[in-house]
Order: sequence, then structure tokens, then C-alpha cells
Amino acid sequence: MTKIALFGTSADPPTAGHQSIIHWLSNNFDYVGIWAADNPYKDHKTSLDHRLAMLKLLIDDVDSPGDNIYLSKSLSHRRSLISVGKAKEIWGENSDYFFVIGSDIVKQIRQWYRIDELLAQVSLLIVPRPGYTINESDLKALEDIGGKCQIADLNAPAVSSTAYRKDGNENVLIQPVQDYIHQEKTIRMNSNSNKLTLEDFKSRG
Repeated sequence: MTKIALFGTSADPPTAGHQSIIHWLSNNFDYVGIWAADNPYKDHKTSLDHRLAMLKLLIDDVDSPGDNIYLSKSLSHRRSLISVGKAKEIWGENSDYFFVIGSDIVKQIRQWYRIDELLAQVSLLIVPRPGYTINESDLKALEDIGGKCQIADLNAPAVSSTAYRKDGNENVLIQPVQDYIHQEKTIRMNSNSNKLTLEDFKSRG
């Protein structure tokens, strides 16, 4: 059966950590579906189009073993259940779907929209993140509501979009994404302009 990894991420901005995850998924799955997610638990100041553009730069820089990474705005939705439905329109009902989350999401995901329906359609692939322990009790709670959980054999770099926005350390970004931010000088929108300075981006908490 065809194995599909589904990876929705805020990508605000996408970091070298995201890239390492995508590279690993590309090596371990037949296809990888990726989208910029409008997470209802977050206040996104960056437009979806800009986050998609940066994700494309990130993916173009991945040394993939095959042409198996699919980035599409059509997969983007505030509800992951809808994104999974859109993925099934691409790869069909008979594929084996793995929904990728970070270990920081393990507790939160039980509160997601129609989570029982989501878990009935996918297995959860949990990517360990530094500072977020995967507890057996949390895995058991997911299993109790129908979750099928696997933990990725992956040690992603200890970098995050949030940390970048707080301290502006560009070392967590690959060069093409750095260049995009500097060139476009946009990450969030205001009522006067589509573009703001890089400092506006860095100051987001």
C-alpha cells in the first residue's frame, strides 16, 4: 500500500528544522504532502502566500531521493480533517496516511476539531522535539480515542520559528529563506501596506 506522509506546518518562517523533517519524510515515504497551515491556535501575521513561497524555497533545497514531495495551497485549511480529505482526493482512499505532528502537539491534538474522525483516517507520526517529552500517558490517551501512534526515528535540530521571531537568529534559516525575507521585507500585513520591515517580523512573540 502506498504510504503518504501529511505535514501541515505554520512555517512562520520555515526553518532548517522543518527542512530536516521533510528530508527524512521524503526518504521514508512514497509521497509527502506539505502545506502551510492556518493553525486556529495561533495568530498568524504572515500571509499564507508568503509562507507557501518560503516553504517552496525550503523544499527546492532538499536533497530528495525522488520527485515525491508535493506542496500545494489546495491542502491548506484551518481544519486538519479537511486537509486530509483534500489529500485523499489526490492519492485516493486506499493509501496509508500518516499525519505528522511534533511532540509539542501531542497533548493539544486531543482538543482538535472532530479529532475522532481525523484519527480514524490517519496514523499519527510524532516527531520528537527538544524540550517536549513524549509521555506514555499522553500516547495512551490518544489510543483511547482511536489514535494509532508511531514515533519518528529522527533527531530534528533544536531550532524553531518562534525562537527566530524572538531573537532574530538567522542561523536557524536556510539561505534562500533568509534572502526572501530580506528581499520582500514582509511577514505580516497591516492596514497600510502589504510589506513591513524585517524588524517587524523579528519582534513577533
